[in-house]
Amino acid sequence: MRARATRAVRAAVAAAVVVGLVGCGDGAASTPADGAAVTGTVMVFAAASLTESFTRIGRDFEADHPGTSVVFNFAGSSALAAQIAQGAPADVFAAAAPRSMATVTEAGDADGEPAVFARNQLLIAVTEGNPKGVTGLADLTRPGLTVALCAEQVPCGAAARTALDAAAVRLTPVTLEQDVRGALAKVKLGEVDAAVVYRTDAKAAEAEVTAVEFPESAGAVNDYPIVVVAHAPNPAAARAFAAHVRGEQGRAVLTEAGFQTP
Repeated sequence: MRARATRAVRAAVAAAVVVGLVGCGDGAASTPADGAAVTGTVMVFAAASLTESFTRIGRDFEADHPGTSVVFNFAGSSALAAQIAQGAPADVFAAAAPRSMATVTEAGDADGEPAVFARNQLLIAVTEGNPKGVTGLADLTRPGLTVALCAEQVPCGAAARTALDAAAVRLTPVTLEQDVRGALAKVKLGEVDAAVVYRTDAKAAEAEVTAVEFPESAGAVNDYPIVVVAHAPNPAAARAFAAHVRGEQGRAVLTEAGFQTP
């Protein structure tokens, strides 16, 4: 009883994280095959690298389930896991790595077992046209060339460290960002020459950056798991949304964005 009360207090305090988050759509209620009405708001905490894909998936979900509204909290997976552990009112958690998901499952904050719904691979994003002639990780150590990485506690940073170690490259970045979008933004704004980011993020920004593949990325592929959060405010809609992501329509959106099929 005391644990439940504590969680309720934490949830009330953490509710502020939903202010200003991105939402879309409304309509009349729908009912899935299991008889549970799917309606109302579904709060989805998702890794920053899922921003474009999940925004589109959210619109598709709302169209398939009139009466629902999908609201997203996009950020680094480790930050999102910490928010959920602190009682933030989330229905679904989609992480960019199993390690971040483990923070939620090990705390008993997951309703069931997470399912891997996509995979993502790294590449080097450089300023448009690749004026510095970057061809691989070793080039990032050249004098005068500035690089942004994700911090190692977030999935894109951990994967970058794995790739750099595999290439035996010692790299000192000028900045460590808390999610992949932060690292990519540094390149787009011309604040750094290069950043190690996900393939999907570089593809979404292909009009502004140039992508450089490197072989070590094959050994640093991240699995993306999704789970319904225990004590979700809207469990019926949460289960329906997670199923939609893993379904044919969700997979098609993710594949188009450059994600790999698990």
